[in-house]
Amino acid sequence: MAGTAGMAKEKPQLAILGAGIFVRNQYIPRLAEISHLFNLKAIWSRTEESARRAVENASKYFPGVLCKWGVKGLDEIIHDDSIPGVAVVLAGHTQVDISLRLLKAGKHVLQEKPAAACKYDAFSIESSILSYISVVNTAMVLQWRLNAASELETALARYNAICANLSDQPIWAVAENYRFEPAFVESKKLIAEIGDMMSVQVIVEGSMNSSNPYFSSTWRRNYTGGFILDMGVHFIAGLRMLVGCEVVSVSAMTTHVDPDLPPPDNLSSLFQLENGCSGVFVMVVSSRSPQILWRVVGLKGTVQIERGHIDGQHGYLVLFFSADGQRKSSFYPFSGVDAELKTFIHDVSQATHKKGSDYEVEPRLSFLEGARDVAILDAMLESGSKQGALVQVKKF
Repeated sequence: MAGTAGMAKEKPQLAILGAGIFVRNQYIPRLAEISHLFNLKAIWSRTEESARRAVENASKYFPGVLCKWGVKGLDEIIHDDSIPGVAVVLAGHTQVDISLRLLKAGKHVLQEKPAAACKYDAFSIESSILSYISVVNTAMVLQWRLNAASELETALARYNAICANLSDQPIWAVAENYRFEPAFVESKKLIAEIGDMMSVQVIVEGSMNSSNPYFSSTWRRNYTGGFILDMGVHFIAGLRMLVGCEVVSVSAMTTHVDPDLPPPDNLSSLFQLENGCSGVFVMVVSSRSPQILWRVVGLKGTVQIERGHIDGQHGYLVLFFSADGQRKSSFYPFSGVDAELKTFIHDVSQATHKKGSDYEVEPRLSFLEGARDVAILDAMLESGSKQGALVQVKKF
């Protein structure tokens, strides 16, 4: 019995694929805060230099973390049975194929958003990985086409085929922190108090300029709508969580105004919810006066979430306007990244210790939820390319 109890307390070992800005500035510090829950065994990058830089940073919190790079290092992580969970934090167009390779090996995967970005016209999973490593190393530019809905369908079909051939289903999670932000969790409860929905507004005026560390990102620039898709999935995730139902159709116009950004950099869309309510989604990639808000108006009240900061803390101000004219406000600091990482580690630990039996996975992390976010933006971009034609959102 003592041996069984000891095994139950054993912490899962994780690896990180990627050593870029987000890994160094977000993943490593956030994971360090919850290092009592897991062991970080390895960090992989396409080059030795970037891998060593990330490992040097991480080793302050995770002594003994291994440095892996290139094709050989990736293969070693994939075939290491002591690593049940892997975080994939790479360029958007490579993540799906690499995640599927890990899933096929029985790994549980936390893939950074977006769930899918684009698809090479004629690449297998293995050649896509090799191309990613070699092409970036030689600073060549790959041309790819945006076809997110098609990639999502293919990815889900491959995942289902993988699960059918494995006795224990590997977890495929997408890291969408907005679904874990307390502001959205609490606001979703308030929606029940506003009665029938009459109007929904999502206004995004971003700040993607030369001072932003992601401004020069190659993969976001090399296909139509790169910044809108990568940034926009957050705001769509917030919308879907807040209203509690799906977007069924959209009609959008897109424009390209800022020459320093790839087209399009502005999107204005009408959308229809499955509950019959309509709304607007407006996104400006780079504004001199950044603002982000969600507002849902109902027969008996209004809920609004606005991004901002109070007393030096960044987060969300939630406003509730009741039918009798009362106004209530609450401020929630950012904490979604921490919560999603804790949740994934918990799910991996549970799956590892309950092999061969049923276990519940947090649905907010599922690849399916991430796919639904992308499908809405994909439909908006398609509508924009067709001068506002009505487009039905792909169902997943």
